[in-house]
Amino acid sequence: MPTLLIADDHPLFREALRGVVMRLMPGARLCEADSVDALYALVEAESDADLLLLDLNMPGAQGFSALVHLRALHPQLPVVVVSAREEPAVMRRALDHGAVGFIPKSADAATLGQAIATVLDGDRWAPPAAFHAPAANPDEQDAARRLRDLTPQQFRVLQMLGSGLLNKQVGYELGVSEATVKAHVTAILRKLGANNRTQAVLIAGRLALDPGNVVLPPEEGE
Repeated sequence: MPTLLIADDHPLFREALRGVVMRLMPGARLCEADSVDALYALVEAESDADLLLLDLNMPGAQGFSALVHLRALHPQLPVVVVSAREEPAVMRRALDHGAVGFIPKSADAATLGQAIATVLDGDRWAPPAAFHAPAANPDEQDAARRLRDLTPQQFRVLQMLGSGLLNKQVGYELGVSEATVKAHVTAILRKLGANNRTQAVLIAGRLALDPGNVVLPPEEGE
């Protein structure tokens, strides 16, 4: 039986999803994560997992950035986005950034089962509207390509900068020196082709669900 990973920060939804999957696939092995950091550790530990069911709105994630990063690090792991954001454009963007499926959280158990079975058989699954929506714009796709070059630690630093943290605060969260954080920021700017941290956050912000709401970081020496 397959191993499925569930990444969602809402315990009740994880419980509901787990119950549906176990009814549809008795004997399936399920592993769960409630944050992006926990998800990265889980994926490393379960490198042979058959499928990841990923919520877009989790602590430490900004839009499609975690999806893009995971696809770069673990291209062998199929990812299905499970989200309450059901706009056709959002579904299409998820597919364009490497998801093999998109399941709206409003889907019933039968639809969920059909979607998972389809993906495990090697095909894509999403509501028909997803395939008729416009593709992700070139700037967004370019940002995704740049983010794929970041190491896991650089990606974490960039996410924290996007949350408004200063270098010393990032260092405290990661347990490293401020000098190490500055070195990471320098590497991030180079890989993203950005001149400063504000530009870097704006580039990453192209992958946000609502790019117009991206919060700029405080000014600070790089």
